[in-house]
Amino acid sequence: MTAAKKTTSRRPAKKQPVPCPDCGDAGQVSESFQVGGRHKRQSTDRQEALCLTCFGTGQAPD
Repeated sequence: MTAAKKTTSRRPAKKQPVPCPDCGDAGQVSESFQVGGRHKRQSTDRQEALCLTCFGTGQAPD
């Protein structure tokens, strides 16, 4: 006596996360900053900062 074959149902594929529109899936953005004692001025250099839209995950919020 042969056992009846069971058909297995396939799970749907996981959806790929949507990248963050602000940082582009990096989780960090570059920002300018101010330098100087009393008279603050914008620096030409850039520094990396945490993306506030996705909080560093790189995925768009739901």
